[in-house]
Amino acid sequence: MNLLVQHVDVSNRGALLHKSDARSIGVIDGDRIRIVNPANGKSESVVIDTTPSLIEEGHIGVYSLTFGSTELENGQEAEVFESIPPASIKTIKKKMDGGKLSKDEINEVVSDIVLENISLTELTAFVIASYIHGLDMDEVEYLTRAMVDTGDSLEFSTKPVVDKHSIGGVPGNKITLIIVPILAAAGLKVPKTSSRAITGAGGTADLMEVLAPVEFSAAQVQEMTEKAGAVIVWGGATNVAPADDRIINVEYPLKIDARGQMIASVIAKKKAVGADIVVIDIPVGKEAKVATLQEARKLAREFIELGERLELEVECAITFGDLPVGRTIGPNLEVAEALRVLEGSKSPGSLVQKSLAISGIALEMAGKAARGEGEALAKEILESGQALAKMKEIIAIQGGNAEIKAEDIQPGVYSAEVPAPADGYVIDIKNRGLITIARLAGAPNDKGAGIRLHAKRGSQLRKGESIMTIYADNEQKLKNALEEGRRLMPVLVEGMLIDRLPSDAVRLNRMD
Repeated sequence: MNLLVQHVDVSNRGALLHKSDARSIGVIDGDRIRIVNPANGKSESVVIDTTPSLIEEGHIGVYSLTFGSTELENGQEAEVFESIPPASIKTIKKKMDGGKLSKDEINEVVSDIVLENISLTELTAFVIASYIHGLDMDEVEYLTRAMVDTGDSLEFSTKPVVDKHSIGGVPGNKITLIIVPILAAAGLKVPKTSSRAITGAGGTADLMEVLAPVEFSAAQVQEMTEKAGAVIVWGGATNVAPADDRIINVEYPLKIDARGQMIASVIAKKKAVGADIVVIDIPVGKEAKVATLQEARKLAREFIELGERLELEVECAITFGDLPVGRTIGPNLEVAEALRVLEGSKSPGSLVQKSLAISGIALEMAGKAARGEGEALAKEILESGQALAKMKEIIAIQGGNAEIKAEDIQPGVYSAEVPAPADGYVIDIKNRGLITIARLAGAPNDKGAGIRLHAKRGSQLRKGESIMTIYADNEQKLKNALEEGRRLMPVLVEGMLIDRLPSDAVRLNRMD
């Protein structure tokens, strides 16, 4: 069938057909057609959407990526006919049925993900099938290698190249902003590609974006790292392991982080940026992604094994994940807190201690310090101001204001205090509840949104004293966050007296 081309400004591959034309071709929403440019013979198989009104009969709306790759022109006639689905659809169905995938099958799926030969629905099916049935270590290795091979890679002439990663799940974990400049100040190369938040209130890329642009090509990342020693950028803009970023985009609305895909994602990004030494932070806690020490050790062994398979030296730090790291949650709040530490603040202790401990492991692995002495060296670099100077250099090379100070970064203009309901002690903090409140307030997209905790577990409070302050850039979002906060009660305050026995009721019964 021949149809007149109309460019549709949608940054995607695909096409839009009038329902009557779709019926004539024999396709429905989600089916595939092949569009051929008869002028040059270029063609592309794409997934279609249909409409009764947005496109006229006899026309085809071609989305931007397809319009460009086929070199079509508005008003040109194109040949359109039904197309067969890619073979990877059968592979996805195999995983949905619980089957184990071969190297070739995974290569095929990953290639089609990168080329956008499979639809969002089909990709979602693959992600959910992997989440439900899991991936064994062979499948994880195949997925990791395929992710690396289908994207850009960095290569550095000098070694070692060091990287770190936290698997997430703990609010306020802004340690990368402290660790990277410490390691770079020690003379190590750290091409840190980070993700945006999937289930949290701020990924490292969301935080760094407060200080400087984070979207760069792989070539720019390499050049900046060679000059400054380190960068902190968003991996989604680099075309480094691009399949991973498309998988993350599917995981984000579902709030899932499939274990096998997560391991592959981390190691693929590290391998692709040229790292040969990697430290993995695995927080453990009842509301963290990893609930028990036994599970954390198993996950650490999987990371280490996958690293060995890909010739990476991997060590894992199992860290406390029952409480937020530091006292802030949300981009502006967290960045200001991290900068204060770089500027010389000794608190909050949890943030300083965790940053120094993981920096120390990396320094020891890289041969900058003997085993057991890395944390002391990290502390020396931090307290001497070398880490702050290096962070300013990183900010500058990424196009930010190197002279920015912690006090310059302000939270949202709307705020509300959450008071203690009674005299007592903070006996529990629910991380997931805090994350939910921060996200309802607007984090991470609204940089000023988030939470400042005024009390942590064990803190004594009087009735009416502030437990936390919620910030937002939007008044309605602040109201929504407060309402959910009242329902969730993420910070529990109780008096020391739990119960009294015998109760008055028991005494009365005995008197009767």
